[in-house]
Amino acid sequence: MKKPLLTVVLVSLLSASAYAGSAFTEAKDSVKYRQSAFQLIRHNMADIADMLKGDVNYDAERVNKRATALATLTTLPWEAFTVPGAEKGGGDAKAAVWKNLSDFQSRGEKLATDALALKTAADSMDQAEVRKAFGSFARNCKACHDEYKN
Repeated sequence: MKKPLLTVVLVSLLSASAYAGSAFTEAKDSVKYRQSAFQLIRHNMADIADMLKGDVNYDAERVNKRATALATLTTLPWEAFTVPGAEKGGGDAKAAVWKNLSDFQSRGEKLATDALALKTAADSMDQAEVRKAFGSFARNCKACHDEYKN
């Protein structure tokens, strides 16, 4: 079961940047793309958070599934911010994104790295390790929102 899942993740990662580079014909397309990626990140993140808070029963297999998704999803939205005219395409991003694009992009890379650490913790099936890794992931996510999202 893990081998097919790993194959899907690797193919997604390898093809995502090639697809993303050709997917945007207009700035508004890049906005839709990044918003969709962020929605999927939010969904997977919220499910893990609900389990860690005790709002729903903790399910290590489900956490692993969500963490696997996050490891891929967190690599997707960043390129969409570099499309010419993306800053005028709409969405909730502050103008500070484009004024500090290198900082913004490095925060995106950090989020993807944190997602990989979360995936490693989820693979261990140790809830305490997941909680610790998720805390780092969530803090980075919030810090970027505080700085760059309306």
